[in-house]
Amino acid sequence: MREMSSIQFNFPDTVPLVQWDDGSVRVQGTRLLLAMIVTAFQRGDTTDEINDSFPSASVPQIEAVIDWYLNNKSEADAYLEECYARGERLRQEIESTPEYQARRAELHRRIAELRKTYSH
Repeated sequence: MREMSSIQFNFPDTVPLVQWDDGSVRVQGTRLLLAMIVTAFQRGDTTDEINDSFPSASVPQIEAVIDWYLNNKSEADAYLEECYARGERLRQEIESTPEYQARRAELHRRIAELRKTYSH
């Protein structure tokens, strides 16, 4: 079962963000996550570059999201940290399954085989 965010937002009408029933915060009318825009912004991408990467959100939407983020940084960062922690728990859960471990071992075996084939 998927964990929901414990942080709930009530966005003003001027902010094009919505919180889905699963707790995820997305750009209104898209599936684009707040975390994707914030990560790109923190990396130093401009709003135009973010729009090039995620054309489902308009430049004015992206600008409004970044403005909201900067004005609500502590709440937004707490939400994002919760999201990242949830993602890390899910990664660990998946990587601990026997199926994943078997597939990983098989891929490593194939890589070693290919390296031997092409190193001669």
